[in-house]
Amino acid sequence: MIDTDIVFLKNEAEIHNTSTMHKTDIQWLFAHGAGAPMDSDFMNVVAQGVAAAGITVKRFEFPYMEERRKTGKKRPPNRTPELLQHFMRAIEQAGGMSQCVIGGKSMGGRMASLLAAENPNDVMGVVCLGYPFHPVGKLEKTRIDHFPGISVPHCIVQGTRDALGTRDQVESYGLPKVVDVHWLEDGDHDLKPRKKSGLTHEEHIASAIEQVVTFILSVDKRQKNK
Repeated sequence: MIDTDIVFLKNEAEIHNTSTMHKTDIQWLFAHGAGAPMDSDFMNVVAQGVAAAGITVKRFEFPYMEERRKTGKKRPPNRTPELLQHFMRAIEQAGGMSQCVIGGKSMGGRMASLLAAENPNDVMGVVCLGYPFHPVGKLEKTRIDHFPGISVPHCIVQGTRDALGTRDQVESYGLPKVVDVHWLEDGDHDLKPRKKSGLTHEEHIASAIEQVVTFILSVDKRQKNK
């Protein structure tokens, strides 16, 4: 693959009046999860919501998902080093580390977190919607080895009954203070609550969008105060 082949799906605020305006030059580079593409319903709604708050969002696809789009055949995710390399190229083509808060849905958020561990002086912040703390049903196979030494601020939005990391499980990990986990009651891995909870998916998505926006603006403020 060549170095100019990242295709971005871009959302930025449409300014119709003074109530919605461009709030920061920092973009959110928003990567998809393992199973769904960059234009899934979840990705679309979140990207549109963050953009409507005045923050530019850029999405991209990892190589295996690009191939799936071309052929229509399901493929497993690339190996972690390939995913990280592709994410780095996306960052570079989006303007570099100084222009982006990075993150994603599930696997995409995990890759962003791993990049933050590898580049602590360059990554400004990480956002993850539904971090995959372990595979489904395999609580012992945790994906948290990089967290103890992490110094980059993280915003993780997680459902309390996420099969890849419930509240009880995650709170037992002793994550560092820079990793801020925001819990959505009864939410699953897609942040969706059950009907009997009295909560709605729309409410949880709106809460997630609010957390993402607040976090990115806090990163922007911190950078300006340096």
